[in-house]
Amino acid sequence: MPTPTKGARLGGSAAHEKLILANLATQLFEHGRITTTEAKAKRLRPVAEKLITKAKRGDLHARRQVMTTIRDKSVVHSLFTEIAPTFEGRDGGYLRITRVGLRKGDRAPMAIIELVTESIEDSRKSNGSAARSASPAAAAPVQSAESPESAESPESPESPESPESAESPASPESAGQVEENAEAEDENKSES
Repeated sequence: MPTPTKGARLGGSAAHEKLILANLATQLFEHGRITTTEAKAKRLRPVAEKLITKAKRGDLHARRQVMTTIRDKSVVHSLFTEIAPTFEGRDGGYLRITRVGLRKGDRAPMAIIELVTESIEDSRKSNGSAARSASPAAAAPVQSAESPESAESPESPESPESPESAESPASPESAGQVEENAEAEDENKSES
C-alpha cells in the first residue's frame, strides 16, 4: 500500500478529498468514463479498483462496504449487477487512464479515466504483432485440407481416381473455412 501524500489533498482537507474521490467514483460507475485532471484520475484509480474488487465478491458485507463510499443505491446496484460480472476473469487493471492534453482555462493536465471493456483475450491479441496472429490463422485451413484421410480415400478430390481432382483443387468446405478466417481477420483489423 502506498504511503499517503503529505500536505494539501487535492486542494482541501482529507475529508474533502474523500468526498471528491467518492463523487468521482460514483460518476465513473454511472457513466463508464469521465474526464478529470490527471492528479484526480491517479488518486481515483486505486479507490475505484478496490470498490470493483469488493463488488466482485457480491455478498452483503461487500455491498455495505461499498455503500460507505458510494451513497447512490442505483449506482451500487449497477456496480454489483453489471460492472463487476464483466471483470470476473480479470484480477485488477479495471481502469484505463488516457491523457488528453491541457485544459483551456488554466492549462491543467487533463485525463480520461474509463472502465476497461475489452476482455483479457482481446487485449492480449491486440498487444501481439499482426504477423503472429495472421500466420496461425492462414496455416489452419492448409492443415485441415491436407489431412491424411482425404489423401487415402478414393472419393476425395485430391486422389487421382476421383474425376473432380482436375476440376477443383480445393473442396467447398475448405473454401468456406478460408472465407470465414478471412472475415475474422478483417474484423480483428477493424477493431484495432
